[in-house]
Amino acid sequence: MIKKGQVIVDEVPAPMVDKNSVLVEVRYSLISTGTELARVASSDESLLRKAVKVPVKVKRALTMMATQGVSQTIDKARGLFDTAYPTGYSCSGTVIDVGQGISDIKVGDRVACAGAGKANHAEIVSVPWNLLVKIPEGVNLKYAASITLGAIAMQGVRRAEPRFGDIITVIGLGLIGQITVLILKAAGCHVIGIDISKSRVELAKNLDMDYGVASGEEDPVNTVLRYSSGYGADATIITAATKSNEPAELAMEITRKKGRVVVVGDVGLHLKRQPFYEKELDFLISTSYGPGRYDELYEEKGIDYPYAYVRWTEKRNMQEYLRMLALANMNIEELISREYPVEEAAKAYDDLKSESRPLAVLLKYKESPDTLPQKLTRKVIAKGPFTIHPLSTPKLLNVALIGAGDFAKSVHLPNLKRLSNLYNIYAIVSNTGSNAKGVAKRYGAVYATTDYGEVLRDENVNVVLICTRHKLHARMAIEALKAGKHIFVEKPLCLNRQELSQICSLYVGEKGAISSFEMNKSPCPATRYLSAINHESRTKGHSSSAIYHSPLLTVGFNRRFSPYGQRIKEITKNRLSPMIINYRMNAGYIPLNHWVHTEEGGGRNIGEACHIYDLFNFFTDSEAVSVEAKSITPKSEQYVSNDNFVATIKYKDGSLCNLTYTALGSTDYPKEEMEIYVDGKILKMVDYEELEISGAKYKGLQTKTREKGYLEELKAFYKAFREGGEPIPLWQLIQATEISLSVEEKIQREC
Repeated sequence: MIKKGQVIVDEVPAPMVDKNSVLVEVRYSLISTGTELARVASSDESLLRKAVKVPVKVKRALTMMATQGVSQTIDKARGLFDTAYPTGYSCSGTVIDVGQGISDIKVGDRVACAGAGKANHAEIVSVPWNLLVKIPEGVNLKYAASITLGAIAMQGVRRAEPRFGDIITVIGLGLIGQITVLILKAAGCHVIGIDISKSRVELAKNLDMDYGVASGEEDPVNTVLRYSSGYGADATIITAATKSNEPAELAMEITRKKGRVVVVGDVGLHLKRQPFYEKELDFLISTSYGPGRYDELYEEKGIDYPYAYVRWTEKRNMQEYLRMLALANMNIEELISREYPVEEAAKAYDDLKSESRPLAVLLKYKESPDTLPQKLTRKVIAKGPFTIHPLSTPKLLNVALIGAGDFAKSVHLPNLKRLSNLYNIYAIVSNTGSNAKGVAKRYGAVYATTDYGEVLRDENVNVVLICTRHKLHARMAIEALKAGKHIFVEKPLCLNRQELSQICSLYVGEKGAISSFEMNKSPCPATRYLSAINHESRTKGHSSSAIYHSPLLTVGFNRRFSPYGQRIKEITKNRLSPMIINYRMNAGYIPLNHWVHTEEGGGRNIGEACHIYDLFNFFTDSEAVSVEAKSITPKSEQYVSNDNFVATIKYKDGSLCNLTYTALGSTDYPKEEMEIYVDGKILKMVDYEELEISGAKYKGLQTKTREKGYLEELKAFYKAFREGGEPIPLWQLIQATEISLSVEEKIQREC
């Protein structure tokens, strides 16, 4: 891992095997000199320098300061800066476990793996199916570890569309450039290589390159023209890495009229139009390993592109590269000159900084069946600086965070730390072991794990805080209920009625009771059922909470706990008439390939609008009697119906609540506004920063930052644990969920 410019070898929890993924015991991983040294260097840059390089991040930081406060923004930035990140993206090893949905890979297979964040420098990695390939017989695991670089080089060659006998120039003879030369020679091309390093030029010539130019010793333009009888190269592939525009400008000069220039490396592209225009050059960008790269459906879900339409995907490029190694068409051994045990990773990186550094080196991992159980440890002690022994302060609630993503790290964890007199951050669960360990150390958790079953089995854990992607919420909440844990699950509670029925039945203890209701008779059947039980319990003289199992269950409907939600409730609690509430959420556009729109998120109505349905329940304190919803009819595929709709809910007390949710508006306008009409008064709230009251002499409210109730909901949860009751009445959080499901059904019915 890398942190603040340093390379760290650390013990982290081993990953779990996921659906469409394979668990691999790594034998070799490759360190690429250029890419990885650049990452190490950038990790040591100051926050200010990093921000200046990416202006959009500056804008985000300023927005966060305005809405959440300076201290919270700085704390989040420091957290990112202090975190150690895994590095590496090319390795080889042996399969030790296979996830659901994979049939062509089995335990014991030798495989090569690719992908940053997947094929890391680690003893155990979990890699999606489309990012790994079997290693052919005769190919050494050592050299198969170069799979990623080989696929990148191969895709660059494909973009150049070389033909037998073409003259191709390669600018930049690092590892990818050298492999590019080998592939081109195998394809029957004449290859001229250009690099600032004479030794790299000589190395490529030894590998059968036709001609080489060390810039500074020879004029590359005249050389290419001489070699090509004055015409220029048929194509030029740029594999150099520099912020300078010189490689691209040189490529324009040395490529023939109507030739092709392909950019593989990270080079400056402030280009002049005239040379391209005069020669009518084709200018092409090569995207990493090939078609499928950065496509979540392809890489994460394992959905392949049809062979007839996309002949060479990134996986097929990887397979072909290994086939070339098997046929001995690639003298890759000459390019990888050093090998280090993984324990000496820091030394390997230091050696790469020398002037005589090799193109690439390998990290070697121990191979022994006796060490496999130790490598597969999915729970490691963090021993962070703020660790509190679980038995020393019995008044504290020990919290296990499941899902240490951006939201949890920027909102819940800082708030739990602020409430250290109430909560002890006891365990961190994350899919990525390095993330789990880093967050655990930062916040003083006792241990980190990649297996959430560990915290469910841990008797010291009182509360699980579920912050995963939405699809996992219901399943994890159900398993936590069965384990007897108190549960704080981020919204939404679930994504469908079957999950909701399971939760209600388990929590109330009446199996199958919810499913007996029909939607055409009641918009919120589970709520009606729970309300009936509450009524029966009250008439017998029992408190409503007495009917439920002992574990607390709440959902992260934070807005009701905000100072604005509480102030509005205070003003309206003794109302004499029904309310009309108009709520407008100018949610902003999210691309349709974002996970919130997929089966993992369930859409923005279920995933976010549920916040507002809960507010309606909170203010009316009444049962919903009807739910109506209408959505836009999109004219293109840019927008969808379930983030552009109007929902209207009628309540038993006569109140009428209306939500306008849209992604069509401008982010320059306030995101959330609410108007409440009641008893001759109008209450207007804007973005949880301002509350105005007309028609009465009540004092409004104004804050410098958006106060949405995140800290207050944690306080309410603790209070319910200590004093009894529920942070949110169960029937209300169930009703908010059911309203969102009803709205979704009506929207989808219209489509």
